[in-house]
Amino acid sequence: MKMIVLRRFRVLIVMVFLVACTLHIVIDLLPRLEKRAVAAGAPANPAAGSGCSCAHRPSDEPQNWGKQRARTGSAQPGWPSKHTLRILQDFSNEPGSNLTSQSLEKSPGSADKTEAFRRLEDFAQSGGHLVGDKQFIQDASPKRERNGGPSKLSALFQHPLYRIPIPQLSEDDTLFNMNTDLRFNPKAAENQEWPNEGTDEEEYTPTGEPSADSYPNWLKFHIGINRYELYSRDGTVIESLVKDLVLQKIVSVAMKSGGTQLKLIMTFQNYGQALFKPMKQTREQETPPDFFYFSDFERHNAEIAAFHLDRILDFRRVPPVAGRLVNMTKEIRDVTRDKKLWRTFFISPANNICFYGECSYYCSTEHALCGKPDQIEGSLAAFLPDLALAKRKTWRNPWRRSYHKRKKAEWEVDPDYCEEVKQTPPYDTGTRLLDIMDMTIFDFLMGNMDRHHYETFEKFGNETFIIHLDNGRGFGKYSHDETSILVPLTQCCRIRKSTHSRLQLLAKEEFKLSDLLEESLLQDRLSPILYRPHLEAMDRRLRIILRVLNDCIEKDGYSNVVENDLDRDIADTITSKR
Repeated sequence: MKMIVLRRFRVLIVMVFLVACTLHIVIDLLPRLEKRAVAAGAPANPAAGSGCSCAHRPSDEPQNWGKQRARTGSAQPGWPSKHTLRILQDFSNEPGSNLTSQSLEKSPGSADKTEAFRRLEDFAQSGGHLVGDKQFIQDASPKRERNGGPSKLSALFQHPLYRIPIPQLSEDDTLFNMNTDLRFNPKAAENQEWPNEGTDEEEYTPTGEPSADSYPNWLKFHIGINRYELYSRDGTVIESLVKDLVLQKIVSVAMKSGGTQLKLIMTFQNYGQALFKPMKQTREQETPPDFFYFSDFERHNAEIAAFHLDRILDFRRVPPVAGRLVNMTKEIRDVTRDKKLWRTFFISPANNICFYGECSYYCSTEHALCGKPDQIEGSLAAFLPDLALAKRKTWRNPWRRSYHKRKKAEWEVDPDYCEEVKQTPPYDTGTRLLDIMDMTIFDFLMGNMDRHHYETFEKFGNETFIIHLDNGRGFGKYSHDETSILVPLTQCCRIRKSTHSRLQLLAKEEFKLSDLLEESLLQDRLSPILYRPHLEAMDRRLRIILRVLNDCIEKDGYSNVVENDLDRDIADTITSKR
């Protein structure tokens, strides 16, 4: 009797296992079957393919996540492979140790650069067209000035400190050599997947190649990168790129692998790409006092404000960022080919569209990102050139925090730590230590404690600027000034004269830092970006920085603290201007 019961029990276990496997396979195949069914019935329902751009109400949406997604060009059925994302760009900010960063999207082997060049040629085959006005889903927002008065920002950018020319550029000083690195073939057959509005406006040079003016703004941005700056003070290309981040039609969305919190890679109709960080906190919310810095939320408005602050400080080391209101249904769920992301969409009890994706922290139904009803704010940061075309080197920040609840880093217990850093390459020569001081000031003004690594372009060696990536944990507290961020400055007592002079200028009432940043942020679609107390906190923190520098000068002398990086003629002009 026991043997019979045992056998039946084993048969039952096997049956349950088979049923579970069958259900798993059915659930996995259901989206493809539903897509085919809807596609087969599409002609019978012309309204289904009308491409209406109106907002969807969740109550009117069928709870069918596998419906046919409208997209331009030919669409491949089924889900893509891991390497279907284009290779022209990358925003790899998940660093390893002191090794060259690895692209998240490049294919293995030595064919990476060849493949990247092939993708660039695909763009050239289309004639170098920009997409017409039909692609836009929102209207451009006009620039606004504070209180309708004269622009302090314009006056600031006319100041001699903001008109200092960079050295003459050689081929070794530009990230790309247009004659060798970026070679196009305009005579090749036209790529039908590139959205063209005709051939009347094509621009070619006398050699038959598309002119630089016909390139999309993201490519112009990449071409303009050099040893001394991520982009020039002439902001025409950057302003156009920021507008593209807001207006370009989103044609593909995928999750960015790695990282502690959810980030999305968005691809536009002109082949541009950007990193999307969704809104997680309201403007007035502060980081709870019991939160560790490494478990804090990443704020979309901090990314936007960091880009504008970086420009005002004249560092120009943050890739362009813009705020955008995204339709979660039409611009994420309906265009994503990332199955893992697509599966996390649901409708909340409040009838709002929500999703949570996959990441280390805050990716669960309890921390879901919900629209109102399906609109969500977010920041879009333009991609840097792909690593197959322009390698970047990742460096461990010497003043990196311990990222531990109890342990302290060496610099927190050793007051002479900077002397050790000064004897370690690349900080023993060149301008790298001064770049660290610039980054320290930038982070202190934002209250950003999460600067564990930084990156540089490998082509330029150690004589180049630091790229200020990943600023989402800034602007978390306006009621507290985290002076430990300033430890590199207090220990080393070194700063560029140009940086010191700009800080002194921004402390004056006529060029008050908070007023300038507020005016600059009015240009963003999601304005107001910062809660007013955050702006006031920056003025307070600027005074703290200047006090620290004054103490250093009194202790060590002006010439030992301030590194003169200005020509004598320029320095005299600035002195007389004051």
